Amino acid sequence: MQSITEQIDRDTFDADDVTTLKQMVECLGDARGLVRLRFAQTLGDIGGTATPLLVDALLHHPNPVVRRAAGKTLALIIDPTTVPSLLHALLNDEDTVVRGSAVGALAKMGEASVPALLGILADPLRSESTKGHAAWALGFIGADAAPFLEDAIKSDSIDVRCATVGAIAHLVQEKGDARAAQLLLATLKDRDPNVRSEAASAIGKMAYLPALPDLITALSDTDGEVRRTAAVSLGKLGDRSAIPHLQSVLNDELEPVRVLAKLAISKIENHEEWE
Repeated sequence: MQSITEQIDRDTFDADDVTTLKQMVECLGDARGLVRLRFAQTLGDIGGTATPLLVDALLHHPNPVVRRAAGKTLALIIDPTTVPSLLHALLNDEDTVVRGSAVGALAKMGEASVPALLGILADPLRSESTKGHAAWALGFIGADAAPFLEDAIKSDSIDVRCATVGAIAHLVQEKGDARAAQLLLATLKDRDPNVRSEAASAIGKMAYLPALPDLITALSDTDGEVRRTAAVSLGKLGDRSAIPHLQSVLNDELEPVRVLAKLAISKIENHEEWE
């Protein structure tokens, strides 16, 4: 291994030596974690010619440890042509960690992965755990998903719209994108309460103060979960002008809304950070 690393450092390694590359891929199954990491990093540095071997290992190797490491190594190489194989592993591998490695690599592929991730979210036959993976990856991709978000937020799928809220919020936070900010505020009026609640939560997490009037309006939402989330997010924004509006829901019909509104008022008055 040391000689291979030295060859790479000196730019003398023969990246077309398939036999050696195959041996290195097999070493991804080594029982020692640091050894696996070293081989993964080296294969990641090689990239190109190692990619087909890693894809084959991800999809077909009998040892799940190798499949896991292959997915993680593909995340280091970031080759968009591997998206279909990573998607297959996410949807079909029996090993939970392999699926996690695959979705981690999909997230690193950026824009190239977005259509596949949105497809998972829109598929009613996919499990909640798989959709959760896809939603996380879409949020991780953030600004790179921008070309798809305006259409996605209009999707008939509630899961797609919920996940898109998170990606839009990232775009607002990372880029200060004015159009994305408009889309984010518009989701507070989505026809589905799950999406409205997701939007209120995202606004609170990013402490997006321009959304203050919209969150105040959300305190009167017909859905109790949306009202609850709006109260929490107003507490996170920490603006004292929200206090009278939070006081107005202290008599809400739902106890969680009343409790969280009272807590939000306390947090704002005492300038405490919301945990």
